[in-house]
Amino acid sequence: MSLFDDVLDDSSFAPEQFGPQEGFAGTLLAASACDGHIADEEVGSLVTTLTRMKMYQHVPPHKFNSMMDRLMGVLKRGGPEKLIDSSVPVIPPELRETAFANACDIVLADGIVEPDEKEFIDSLMIKLEMDKTRAKTIVQVMIFKNQG
Repeated sequence: MSLFDDVLDDSSFAPEQFGPQEGFAGTLLAASACDGHIADEEVGSLVTTLTRMKMYQHVPPHKFNSMMDRLMGVLKRGGPEKLIDSSVPVIPPELRETAFANACDIVLADGIVEPDEKEFIDSLMIKLEMDKTRAKTIVQVMIFKNQG
């Protein structure tokens, strides 16, 4: 128990809940950072992916930037695992495979799949409650997409 907990209302500094947009973007940002750094190719892939999606088409640039700043803050304070724990529960069921496919695409963007990235994708599959066979097919397609 912290001194702050004794003095302040417990909800004073509670983080605001994520919505579907933050959840989806947070998942992709965590994928970018899961190996300990964010490569330029991963950032480019992340931004391109999000700006092409219907769910972000009507988000003004200042709100999009504010959302990304907030997600970066969570990432910096708690790492990719904390960001995923806040993000995955609010991804709509119909977008879970889409989030997984795009996370795979981002991990593959720099041409190298590190052990941390493999572990992240395996864990993401479980957290998204995906069928392993379906997830494997998605990984195979993303590898084909990123060859060459």
